[in-house]
Amino acid sequence: MSRKSDSEIKDTLLLKISERSAKLGIIGMGYVGIPLAVAAGNSGFPVLGFDILKGRISQLNACQSPIKHIPNSALEKLKVSGFEVTDDFTRAAECDALIICVPTPLDKTREPDLSFVESTMDTLRAHLRPGQLLALESTTWPGTTQEVLKPYIQSVGLDVGTEFFLVYSPEREDPGNAKFSTHTIPKVLGGDTENCREVGVALYEAFITKVVPVSSTKAAEMTKLLENIQRSVNIGLMNEMKVVADAMDLDIFEIIDAAATKPFGFTAYYPGPGIGGHCIPIDPFYLTWKAREFGLHTRFIELAGEINAAMPSYAVNKLVRVLSERGKALKGAKVLVLGIAYKRDIDDVRESPSVLVMELLRNWGADLSYSDPYVQTFPVMREHSFDLRSVPLSPETLAQQDAVLLLTDHTDFDYEMIAAHASLLIDTRGVYRRLGITVPTA
Repeated sequence: MSRKSDSEIKDTLLLKISERSAKLGIIGMGYVGIPLAVAAGNSGFPVLGFDILKGRISQLNACQSPIKHIPNSALEKLKVSGFEVTDDFTRAAECDALIICVPTPLDKTREPDLSFVESTMDTLRAHLRPGQLLALESTTWPGTTQEVLKPYIQSVGLDVGTEFFLVYSPEREDPGNAKFSTHTIPKVLGGDTENCREVGVALYEAFITKVVPVSSTKAAEMTKLLENIQRSVNIGLMNEMKVVADAMDLDIFEIIDAAATKPFGFTAYYPGPGIGGHCIPIDPFYLTWKAREFGLHTRFIELAGEINAAMPSYAVNKLVRVLSERGKALKGAKVLVLGIAYKRDIDDVRESPSVLVMELLRNWGADLSYSDPYVQTFPVMREHSFDLRSVPLSPETLAQQDAVLLLTDHTDFDYEMIAAHASLLIDTRGVYRRLGITVPTA
């Protein structure tokens, strides 16, 4: 049987995409992969999930969602159309498109750790074939797709751009944001070649409302970093302003709200106990690392990172000061942390500043507990460990505490009840000012 020509390979894949018969393999069934599977499956594509965690595989195949904003019913709907999750990576050969959504953390020296991406490619390499599209969605430094992924494809004799298609399209998930979903958030996409970009755009346009093509995979990688660096820098500025305002006995939240009445030239960002999630605390350092290759030192980005990283210590030091004014040491004090997710109304604790605050409190010798309606048991984490369960909030529980530290402003908290029964309450999110409730502080 004669081999298909290059144009036939591309046209065949484009036809499968247009007919929704192209099978999508999504590698990494977590906070990015699961919503992506739902969006693609709801648009009619057959979806096969891949993961290495046995528990996660069993959970998803039983249609039990591990993510709060993805209901079990969404997985049940996919199951009807054949959705399943496996750790058998030989089945990657079945897939017409493979989308990588694995973690890209930093190591202990704040350098990029691409081990999950590289191990994925090590596993996939033997199962790549002509007529496939490979997309990377994990956040990384500009050049990763071209310099790291492309050689894997070439090593098995596949020509990128003619018989195999390679793109980068950064994830833009925002858990807990009811206004946007995977389907409605515009998708930036860069291809290794024009053919790659054409195929990538065709795929994502089939289940994403708007696709934004850019000139290269490197441009798409840089776009993702810019988005999160901008937030990091602006939040860093507000965190620094918070420290200055506190020293001047000013309410930074009042000042931000007043400044936000200006109808042009000002965007409101708010301070807090630090920054969290899988993007903002990590992404800026991918660029600072890559910039060193060009002899550049990204001082502005690194300064924002330093300020944000110092905020957990600032919150704890404020608690130490307020307790000491009441004649109480932090060591042995009963401290209740409200909220350990990295932002309101989600169950994700990745890079959460609350966890860093908890570690500092433990180091000070505090008698520590937490309450979070979305995180009932402190999860297993690579670098943090607490043998704690969420305690129910009640007047009795609150009255037993020497201090209550509000770190994540979940809407499910009964803020009036908390203020009425806590003897000392430190609000790091400005919730009580927003609600007009007086809090018991020194």
